[in-house]
Amino acid sequence: MNTKPGTSSSWRNILASAAGFSRRIVVLIVAIVVLAVVGYFGIRHYLSSTTPIDYADISEQFKYGSIGSDATGIPYKIWKALPEVFQDKLPGKGYESLGFILEEGKQTPIGVSMRKGFISRVGLNCAVCHTGTVRESDAGKRMFLLAGSAQQMDLGRYINFLFACAKDSRFNKDTLMAAMDKEEALGLLEKLIYPSVIDATKAALLEQAQALSFMESRPEFGPGRVDTFNPYKVLFFHQDMKNDTSIGTAKFPAVWDQKLKVGLWLHWDGNNNSLDERNISAALGAGADPKTVDLQRIGRIKEWIIELPPPNYPFSINEPLAAGGEKIYEQNCASCHSPGAASFGAVTPVTELMTDPHRVNSFTPELAALMNSLGAGYPWRFSHFKPTDGYANRPLDGIWGRSPYLHNGSVPTVRDLLNVPEQRPKEFYKGYNVYDQHDLGFVSTVAEKDGRQFFKFDTALPGNANTGHLYGTQLSDSDKEALLEYLKHL
Repeated sequence: MNTKPGTSSSWRNILASAAGFSRRIVVLIVAIVVLAVVGYFGIRHYLSSTTPIDYADISEQFKYGSIGSDATGIPYKIWKALPEVFQDKLPGKGYESLGFILEEGKQTPIGVSMRKGFISRVGLNCAVCHTGTVRESDAGKRMFLLAGSAQQMDLGRYINFLFACAKDSRFNKDTLMAAMDKEEALGLLEKLIYPSVIDATKAALLEQAQALSFMESRPEFGPGRVDTFNPYKVLFFHQDMKNDTSIGTAKFPAVWDQKLKVGLWLHWDGNNNSLDERNISAALGAGADPKTVDLQRIGRIKEWIIELPPPNYPFSINEPLAAGGEKIYEQNCASCHSPGAASFGAVTPVTELMTDPHRVNSFTPELAALMNSLGAGYPWRFSHFKPTDGYANRPLDGIWGRSPYLHNGSVPTVRDLLNVPEQRPKEFYKGYNVYDQHDLGFVSTVAEKDGRQFFKFDTALPGNANTGHLYGTQLSDSDKEALLEYLKHL
């Protein structure tokens, strides 16, 4: 049978062309899919990528630099909008009403770091617990106590404020994005992205609120205090707190002049003798996690506070009276509180001190073992934690600026501490930064000032006892006056 010339080859060409076209279509589709996938993850990476802000001035780095908590922190624009949307949940105006310290021209308060990115995030750093202010009077200029005790900062109310916002029906894309847009006009991509970011932020806050719900059964922290280790039990070790009634609340310590603490057993109960572990555990407590904790930047702060001297007493001192007080100090205080002395750095059993036992009792042998398991697979794994039976004897450097006193902040002034417990205030107010030069401590008798309500501290509540530390209470009134004047020099 004859066929037309070229018919077979024509079909072969057509089929070959079709096959080639099909292959090109497949390749094109695959390329489009690959580009779409790469583009999707590239955009996600771009949107989620953030960069810590570093500062040449080390004091600025301390106040505003990252320790790793901002890597997974709250989106900045959401965080900034919360006080406007939920003003009814604050004791006054803005974050300052919770004790945050604001400086003019700064995007965040002291103690709040920011990572810049398409969605910038904020987190807490060392300064939130370790920066205070002091004024001579209401009209006086405020002075910073860097690396001191943040006696104004109410960390508990801040945490509860965030949780209360997340539980409120107004925490939604419409309300928050309107507030965010009012502050700074949102771009088109932001308007597309932020609804899911708001949902994720709300879910994360609600999850943490549930984990920390056990704190509702404890007395409020109040300004200048936090429960240091109980949150670890749920946030890191996922323990059930139904049968755990321990209270670990303690005041923020001063962290200046760390060279005096090298080799000492640290924290109020002396449960760790490693400065690095103390610093990293504080970063974890502030919101960093084992993956994000920033060893390099924490190390930079460590080198600074090693040599940072305590602040000088900023008011007048009666030098002749102070000279007489030095001998009284040597006789009554130095054996525990002067470097090189017999009991310096030692842990004094709570049965001898007779101060509130809750904080030391909350750090159990079981918790010490769990703490020493943290960091497995990282270069900083903890290994120095141990339980103790009391509270550690500390140097009194800058003692004038570390009010209120005792580990739980239950005694407002040094003069009160030199009185027997029965004569110490049973209730007083915390959070005011005007200084009482006569009694050596912050004014604690003012309930409200300029619209800010101060926190009423009740020593009758569990964990708040102002008992114990009877050293010096037997001194005569004249000796107490001289000792108080001398302590202004430390």
